[in-house]
Amino acid sequence: MAAPASKQKKKAKAWSGRFGEPVDALVQRFTASVSFDQRLAMHDITGSLAHARMLAACGVIRRRDLAAIESGLAKVRAEIRAGKFAWSIEDEDVHSSIERRLTEIAGSPGKRLHTARSRNDQVATDVRLWLRDEIDAIVKKLSALEDALLSQAARHAALVMPGFTHLQVAQPVTFGHHLLAYVAMFERDRARLADCRKRVNVLPLGAAALAGTTFPIDRARVARELGFDGVAENSLDAVSDRDFAIEFTACAAVAMMHLSRFAEELILWMSARYGFVKIPDRFCTGSSIMPQKKNPDVPELVRGKSGRVFGHLVALLVLMKGQPLAYNKDNQEDKEPLFDAVDTLKDSLDAFTALAAGLQPQPKAMRAAALEGHATATDLADYLVRKGVPFRDAHEAVARAVRAAEAAGCDLSELPLKTLKRFSFAVGADVFKSLTLEGSVASRDHVGGTAPAQVRAAIKRARKRAR
Repeated sequence: MAAPASKQKKKAKAWSGRFGEPVDALVQRFTASVSFDQRLAMHDITGSLAHARMLAACGVIRRRDLAAIESGLAKVRAEIRAGKFAWSIEDEDVHSSIERRLTEIAGSPGKRLHTARSRNDQVATDVRLWLRDEIDAIVKKLSALEDALLSQAARHAALVMPGFTHLQVAQPVTFGHHLLAYVAMFERDRARLADCRKRVNVLPLGAAALAGTTFPIDRARVARELGFDGVAENSLDAVSDRDFAIEFTACAAVAMMHLSRFAEELILWMSARYGFVKIPDRFCTGSSIMPQKKNPDVPELVRGKSGRVFGHLVALLVLMKGQPLAYNKDNQEDKEPLFDAVDTLKDSLDAFTALAAGLQPQPKAMRAAALEGHATATDLADYLVRKGVPFRDAHEAVARAVRAAEAAGCDLSELPLKTLKRFSFAVGADVFKSLTLEGSVASRDHVGGTAPAQVRAAIKRARKRAR
């Protein structure tokens, strides 16, 4: 028995008139995106309202149709916000779902909304509107993380710790200076995202399916209402371009890489072998079998999630690399990687901002480690250079002094003056000022150096840039 006409009408696709049989149920599930692209709903409504107002202003639809569309979309928006909107896989995507419900509410005027546009330019517009807002939110989260790090750096501008190269003790630095290295990374992340936003903020709407539209539309009006900087110049590129999504995901991948580097250091630092920091218990978990364990789960998860975002970047690049112009259904696969990259980065930033604010450095452990590995060897070489010894000769003299310290089982700074004099005629009684940890960091008193005074000045500059 055939289904009632009303039922058939409800289930009909926007494009179903061309086909002689309904879509297979498996194909319907396979091709639908409404389960994940419904997060674009509010931006779809915003774009539709701007499009409808432009159509009315250009005389393409009547003013009373516009009024019905505006009223209907307001009801749709309220239903979605209240969690009462009936999403259905039969609608395929967020755009069709909203148009279906609008038509149920407004009747014939709802059917006029899609005049002079296609889902191809519609979805590209929605994603850009959504991503623009997400970039703004991420930039704020990056600023909050920087602020937490700057506050820690200000408190510990003079706290000495070892600086490493090759994971070997290299030279003394301050904890504040070390944290400022991550501030510099996250500043670059903000700058990259701000630059990326410029290319996101271009309006595709008006390109229609691929060739533009025969209706007298005003794309500039829509761009102004929606806050876009301009319109996409080529209709073919407008509907098929996903560079902006790839570029954002690349920015997200770099930011996650920075978080992962920080996570790796925290994991090392809180281990018993380092003991440089304590992480608050609320960011850790225990072991189901070993009662003494305190595991740095948040840093470990962030380190792991960085690979997830890297994978999304590769997925988007591979998605686009073989596509001919213009729009292809492949592009439906851009959303889940992009959405997850945004979610993962935002969650990771939130977790690390709270964690960074709660970090508890351990001065004794840091100092003890800085006194290992002959961290002030370069300072001794510089001391000899200031006494007139050529740097290469000074380097050789200090290397021999380090060998002597290792043979004696002590740090370079603990060698007696008499022993140090054996390696260079220039060594005097004042040499030990250069071999102290505090003397080492204080001597690097220039922009970018680790001297506490420079760290404090760098914090002021960073706060000024963040305003």
